[in-house]
Amino acid sequence: MILRRPCYVARRYGAVAQLGEHLVCNQGVAGSIPVRSIVQLEASSDFAMRLFHGYYPDDTGPADADESLPTSVPVTRTARETLGGRAAQRTGDGVTRPASVTLGLRANWRQFWLLVAINAFVGAMVGLERAILPLIGEREFGIDSTAAVLVFVAAFGAVKAVANLLAGRLSDRIGRKRVLVAGWLVGLPVPLLVIWAPSWSWIVIANALLGVNQALTWSTTVIMKIDLVGPARRGLAMGLNEFAGYLAVALAAYGSGEIASRFGLRPEPFYLGVGIAAVGLALSILFVRDTSGHLRLEAEEATADRVSVATPREVFAQTSWRHPALASASQAGLVNNLNDGVAWGLFPLYFAAAGVPIRDIALLAAAYPAVWGIGQLATGVLSDRVGRKWLIAGGMVLQGLALLGIVATTGFPGWLGFSALLGLGTALVYPTLLAAVADVAHPSWRGSAVGVYRFWRDLGYPIGALVGGIVGDRFGLGAAIAWAGVLTVGSGVVVATRMPETLAAKRSVPPAE
Repeated sequence: MILRRPCYVARRYGAVAQLGEHLVCNQGVAGSIPVRSIVQLEASSDFAMRLFHGYYPDDTGPADADESLPTSVPVTRTARETLGGRAAQRTGDGVTRPASVTLGLRANWRQFWLLVAINAFVGAMVGLERAILPLIGEREFGIDSTAAVLVFVAAFGAVKAVANLLAGRLSDRIGRKRVLVAGWLVGLPVPLLVIWAPSWSWIVIANALLGVNQALTWSTTVIMKIDLVGPARRGLAMGLNEFAGYLAVALAAYGSGEIASRFGLRPEPFYLGVGIAAVGLALSILFVRDTSGHLRLEAEEATADRVSVATPREVFAQTSWRHPALASASQAGLVNNLNDGVAWGLFPLYFAAAGVPIRDIALLAAAYPAVWGIGQLATGVLSDRVGRKWLIAGGMVLQGLALLGIVATTGFPGWLGFSALLGLGTALVYPTLLAAVADVAHPSWRGSAVGVYRFWRDLGYPIGALVGGIVGDRFGLGAAIAWAGVLTVGSGVVVATRMPETLAAKRSVPPAE
């Protein structure tokens, strides 16, 4: 069929009609163009959806128009799937035709694995600090207060939590890729600030910027993978995403510790960060494509069991306390990152106080995120088969017991074993929580819901750092770690008693409270 007067259509209905790589209304295109030649049509009114559902508005244009719009156009599913898509094929007759936008890991494997690789660079940025930054505060800047040392974790977590809200909302409004690139731009100066820091306040500022970097980049790679794979393989997608990120955390933690044991705590370990940020930015600018077409396709096909909300305030309320599944996920995420903040800030100090050398501290600091990362290869897929709820509840309890075990035992072998158990418990929880949020949230506000969930989750960092630091100063480092363990077991009990199953194949999601 033929779409006549494309420039009039674009002007009349506030749309942008794009032919090939050029805007139709900016070209001297005479006559008519095939409907299937339209690569992108984005409207501020409902005209775009009317067109791709097979009919036009009754208003066919001004009286002096030399050609009128057709009143009915049968448009195929393939044409509808191109709404918002970017891929196109050029045929032998020179006409540009859109390639289908489809959901699924196999159909989008190139972009998916590119995003997995980029998330590994994101994880490596924060992994550089895991083994050595608390020791820098204690040994280079002479800070003897545990709470003061852990201010860098608090700054990181507080800024990251707020930035998560912005990342989710912005990714829904302006597109995923722009947010991803912005995150890498913010991360570029972080390793340089740590290298040149003349005082601990510079380290705190660097970690605030790192929080923005992690929020924008990690949130966006999560959301884009969810967009690409669709609902059927969501747990697998999250498992692969978190596997790449946290395996990179572990490798960077061990690598920076190894470099520090040979050359010193600064500046050599942080030269890696300069290269990591540069490569991540380049990959994001040059090769990542936005996933808006996949998002719109899934929105068309979304089932009625998704919660319908209209405003950011409603998204916040549903995710924070109103919906039992979303609220349970948010509190579990907060407690999970609370104990991760304790592990990040206190483990190096706790092991160093026991006389463990830096190289072994690096190994202990790496073991936990390594098992966490590798374990998610299995736990993400497992949650697609057995459901989300009991993996989350069991994982939280296992984390809590592992933290208590670290305090109860002495010696490198015991600490290594319980660190591995802590990583296993986190692997059960981390991708499953994200998949549960995506199960419930409608595609139209999924990015915002993930942002709210990650806001609560990452608030655990400053809470864990500040409360853990105060408890550590008053009662000792072991007491601070034990406090986090007890709280984590309690969080698992909350999930077991309040959270409904969210995987559609196991149980339909209940309506919002």
